[in-house]
Amino acid sequence: MEDSTASSTDYFNLKNMKHIVDALDRNQKVFPNILHCIGNTPLVKLSNIPKEEGLECDLYVKCEFLNPGGSVKDRIAYRMVLDAEERGILKLGKSVIIEPTSGNTGIGLALASAVRGYRCIIVLPEKMSDEKVNTLMALGAEIIRTPTEAPSESPESNISVAKRLVTEIPDAVLLDQYNNVCNPLAHYDTTAEEILWSLDDDIDMVVITTGTCGTVSGVAHKIKERCPKCIIVGVDPYGSILAQPEELNTSDVQLYEVEGIGYDFLPRVLDRSVVDRWVKTDDSGSLPMARKLIQKEGLLCGGSSGAAVAGAVQAAKTLERGQRCVVLLPDSIRNYMTKLISDQWMEARGFQATPRKEHLWWWDKPINVGMLQEPTSISSTTTLSEALATLRTTGKALLTVVDDKGSIRGVFTADDARRRLANFPGSHAEELAKFIVKKYYKVNLSDEPSLGAISRLLDISPYVVVVKTESTIERAVGVLTSEDILRFIALDGKQVNGN
Repeated sequence: MEDSTASSTDYFNLKNMKHIVDALDRNQKVFPNILHCIGNTPLVKLSNIPKEEGLECDLYVKCEFLNPGGSVKDRIAYRMVLDAEERGILKLGKSVIIEPTSGNTGIGLALASAVRGYRCIIVLPEKMSDEKVNTLMALGAEIIRTPTEAPSESPESNISVAKRLVTEIPDAVLLDQYNNVCNPLAHYDTTAEEILWSLDDDIDMVVITTGTCGTVSGVAHKIKERCPKCIIVGVDPYGSILAQPEELNTSDVQLYEVEGIGYDFLPRVLDRSVVDRWVKTDDSGSLPMARKLIQKEGLLCGGSSGAAVAGAVQAAKTLERGQRCVVLLPDSIRNYMTKLISDQWMEARGFQATPRKEHLWWWDKPINVGMLQEPTSISSTTTLSEALATLRTTGKALLTVVDDKGSIRGVFTADDARRRLANFPGSHAEELAKFIVKKYYKVNLSDEPSLGAISRLLDISPYVVVVKTESTIERAVGVLTSEDILRFIALDGKQVNGN
């Protein structure tokens, strides 16, 4: 294993650091390969959203989702690779690049690896979209998934697993975006320069979402040097601890749907001293705003871009007519075609109302216990062979997995077990916890969900688990499939016609 991170006694004295990547020639007609197309993304003035939100200032967006790999992370991935090659840490045809990521840095590194000929292993949490995984695999990267809920210090986290892999795989290199000075330096040299060039060094506010924090740190340092009046706003989701003052981070949010921003630790590349103001955002504001950016402004961007603009709407209300606010849009729609772009996915999470279909007599009818298949539950301590035997004897398509208090912890299906064994390291001798699906579609019986809402969920899932909350215990009370909906429509429809 080689340590790829650059060291500096004054880590953020970026002005004196060696520049490896020059700014792109804006008049270049032909590029030697796709990596040379990274950067030089357009700055676009928004027209409709500022009016709707009552903003007086001019609102511009930096379209980083138009980078070749679909995100702002292309910049740092290429920069880290070039730096490691120059310092002899990466050796062409020999080194193996390993990186923990929420996906976009991984795509950038896989892109660079494909062009320059490296083996690439990406470690990312299960929360991240299938589109990211498929893109990584198409680029030739190898994928390791880790539990979303694992904290950064856990041996099961993507960071810990990546660190372990570099000790086990010969010639492995961890470029380490959280600690690598090339992360903020790439933005100091290029992203910030492009923003300043576009607006002739006259900017009043820049709004940037924070993940590894290299973007906000690098951009802010350069802009503060050239445009001291500019206010730097960091956007951090509830459930993350990056913002200041610390009381802003107080929240009961454990998991959030927006990908690529927020952390439960402070990356070394974060320099809070250059952030003038922090704004916290949540899924209910960020994801609908992403949809609005697509529908109202024609910008095919992702959820973190929605968070950025949602944060900017809060912060930019202090700006007056004629002042300029720039918002960085980190990634693209491509990564979320089965998530925030899906109406059913948004409805399942309460970010969008289920449409009414008055011509369908059954659509608005609430479900009741009589419609439900009674679930078969197994203990979370059950072995895999016992779980498979239960599936055979009951003839059920799935089992609900419960803890010692009877609270549901996930579901188990033969198909998911097969997929786990076929696509991830492991064997049938492992404990059941390795095969439990924790991300599944569910509704609470107390909310009186309608058959229409269930039907929408069944468009994107083979089953829906119905739960009921009793005190702090969430019990599974039933499972619904398309067959159950059809059976009810047929039976109750006869009663309706008979009446």
